[in-house]
Amino acid sequence: MEVRVLGSSGGVGTGKGTTSLLVDNDILIDAGTGVAQLSIDELSRLRHIFLTHSHLDHVAYLPLLGDTVFGLVSETIRVYALSETLDALQRHIFNDVIWPDFTRIPNRQQPVFRFQSVDTGETVELGTRRIEAIAVNHTVPCIGFRVACGEKAFAISGDTTCNDGFWEALNAHPGLDLLLVETAFSDKDEALSRLARHYSPRLLAADLQKLRHRPPIYIIHAKPGEESAILRECREALAGREVYGLAGGAHFTL
Repeated sequence: MEVRVLGSSGGVGTGKGTTSLLVDNDILIDAGTGVAQLSIDELSRLRHIFLTHSHLDHVAYLPLLGDTVFGLVSETIRVYALSETLDALQRHIFNDVIWPDFTRIPNRQQPVFRFQSVDTGETVELGTRRIEAIAVNHTVPCIGFRVACGEKAFAISGDTTCNDGFWEALNAHPGLDLLLVETAFSDKDEALSRLARHYSPRLLAADLQKLRHRPPIYIIHAKPGEESAILRECREALAGREVYGLAGGAHFTL
């Protein structure tokens, strides 16, 4: 399994893109501004898109992607997400006001996108790959994902703050080789983290005690300009664990 980080920032700026991962050549996890790193040829190979939630930094490039590959793909791209997320996309983006409805273009029988709802706890199997949707705790309905192929697996938290379910779901499996987890704010903004339902380093450290696996940990979704402080505080709070920053362009082979 090849995992390419297209974007992992909590915002935009030179060299920064919001959350998006490419798995192998055909699966996209979230469609933030990091999608701009893909060539038109790479975009045309996508067949499956998994969305954590409806916030703009995770879906912003989905409509542009649809417009770009229209006419280039003969096979409908499936978009998997919670029903609440798909409903938000349909009502607020693909509504023929903000953007054309690519769930019925060029026709309803073979549109560019076909929305497919997933429930928390559900696993989508794509060949040898298994993508499990796991409930997390954010201001809108949100899921994280555990992605496995054979005995190898990685997880991405989505946007979340303190919860038990994500960690219990990961513990239910025998192994975890890589963890991408959000930490949006530094500890000085812990009150804001709680309000916005994101992690700060202290909150993350408390929750990671629930995880029995000890994979390398990569911090994502950090507020632009505070990445160094957030990473330093995460390393202090998680002493004894492997903790790294993560930038777009990173690549993992599992």
